[in-house]
Amino acid sequence: MSNQKLSSTLVITWVALPGLAIFLGAGPARAQSSSANYTFLVAAGFLCDPGDSATCPAVVKSSNGDSYEMSGAGMFATQSKSVTAAGTFTHKSSGGNVLETGVWIASELMSFDSYGVAPGARMRGGRAFGPGPFAPMRSRMFSGSMPAGGLAVFRVRLLPIVGLPKTATLQVNCALAKVPPERQTEGIRLTLEGSGLEFAEEVGGRTLFVLTRPAARATTKSTAPHDETSPAPAEVGP
Repeated sequence: MSNQKLSSTLVITWVALPGLAIFLGAGPARAQSSSANYTFLVAAGFLCDPGDSATCPAVVKSSNGDSYEMSGAGMFATQSKSVTAAGTFTHKSSGGNVLETGVWIASELMSFDSYGVAPGARMRGGRAFGPGPFAPMRSRMFSGSMPAGGLAVFRVRLLPIVGLPKTATLQVNCALAKVPPERQTEGIRLTLEGSGLEFAEEVGGRTLFVLTRPAARATTKSTAPHDETSPAPAEVGP
C-alpha cells in the first residue's frame, strides 16, 4: 500500500471511530437539548462492505468526468442547526489521477429535509448496516435510536494536504422511508463555492442518518410507549 493511501486510510479510521462513539453513546443532556438530534455516516464505519467497492467511499462526478471520493461521520441538531462532522476527500481527474487529497470539516447545517424514520430498515438482512461482524453493534444502536432518511445540506471546508482550502456545499442523501421520486439515488453531491463547479452524478457510496429520540435517551425509568412508525421532525430550512 502506498504511503498516501495508508495516510488516507488512517485518517478515515480516525474520523469514523469517534463518529461511531457519538452514535452509540450520546449522553442524556445532549439528547434533551434539541427536538431532533441525528448522527450520520457517509461511506464510513460499518456501512462499508469489504467485498463491495460501491459502498465506500462515496463517489460523485462532475460533467467533465472529474470526481470526488468522500467518507466521514458526524452529528447535527435540527433545532439549533449545530453540526460537528469531519471526514476525508480525494479529488481525481477524469483519467483517475489524484489531483488533491485531504480532510473536510462541516461548518454549518444549511438545511435538513426529513423523509421520516424507517423501522423496517433494521430487518433488511444486515446489508444496509454492515456485514455480519457488526451484528452486536447494530443491536446496541437501535436500542434507543431509529434509522431515518433525509437530505442534509452542509457547508464544508475542504482542507487539502497541498494547496489552498476551499468552501463547498455538501449534500448527503439517505434514501430511506418516504423518499421523493427525484431523490431515489443514495449518495452525495458537492458544489464548490466561488467556481460554481458542480459534482452532481452520484456514482456510489452508502449513507445513513440515525434519529436519536430524546425520550428514549433521557431516562430508563420512563415506560411510556412511543410510536416508532411516526415521521421524523419536519424539515429544517435555511
